[in-house]
Amino acid sequence: MNGFTDLQLTVGRRRTVALDVVELELRRVDGGNLPEWQPGAHLDVVAGAGIVRQYSLCGDPGDRTNYRIAVLRQPDGRGGSMWLHERLHTGDRVTVSSPRNHFPLEPGPRYLFLAGGIGITPLLPMIRRVARGGADWSLHYGGRTRASMAYTEELRAVDASRVVLIPFDEFGLIDLDSVLSGVAPDTFVYCCGPEPLIAAAEAECARRGMRLRTERFSPKEIGSSTVDSPFTIRIASTGMELTVPAGRSIVDTLTEAGVDVLTSCEEGTCGTCETAVLDGRPDHRDSVLTEEEQAAGDRILPCVSRSLTPRLVLDL
Repeated sequence: MNGFTDLQLTVGRRRTVALDVVELELRRVDGGNLPEWQPGAHLDVVAGAGIVRQYSLCGDPGDRTNYRIAVLRQPDGRGGSMWLHERLHTGDRVTVSSPRNHFPLEPGPRYLFLAGGIGITPLLPMIRRVARGGADWSLHYGGRTRASMAYTEELRAVDASRVVLIPFDEFGLIDLDSVLSGVAPDTFVYCCGPEPLIAAAEAECARRGMRLRTERFSPKEIGSSTVDSPFTIRIASTGMELTVPAGRSIVDTLTEAGVDVLTSCEEGTCGTCETAVLDGRPDHRDSVLTEEEQAAGDRILPCVSRSLTPRLVLDL
């Protein structure tokens, strides 16, 4: 996985947690403790030859004997989910990365969680954490049908009175206008799910001036105001300068020059390649950094983003 700290784990248990959703419990072969993680973290999983996919950790961060991920079967996807569903069984070994977190749970007095489908997975450990801490919280969880919605019993066990299930075939889409209209201004809103839900939540929260954190499984539509043109990148550690052509990414240019940079999704959603910027102004085209982080201009996702200035100096 291009330089990750790889872990060789074994499947300790498989179980179906919803229609077309299988949970995989991954353990160290020697039974030892796994690296620590916090709610919102995900793993990169090698799902077949040359395929790496990201899956949110949905278990208990306090239990370091295993990692739990839930995988939605996607027959029309790129093959990773089908490999995990059909080829990976109890006792099999799989390569994963150490946990990484670009969707951290921030401390606050109250939370609103919005989930769509398999987007419940990173929110489940967050909900457990804030419930134990005594914060005010609620969850609005949509899915195609009740049968397709994972972890509903686990969520009810935390506090059924705070969980609103919204199967589409019974109630339609989550009514974001109604849900957000009664939310206190200091509420942290966390949203994960399909792009239409996230885009709608972004629009509604922006209109209300509310804090929103999101995690995407696919890249959002990026409307860049600039036309792609060549620019220069400088490697701070060596002084090497490279030209990034209009039709090539920064990552491609670095790789061709023999400069090692960690990558995984190569579509601006996983955050693996995040790199510090020492000089210059990035043209952000990723789906990971918040608006505030993008405005700061001190980091870039070089797999998709470019430059608004003739040169970028990267901390590589």
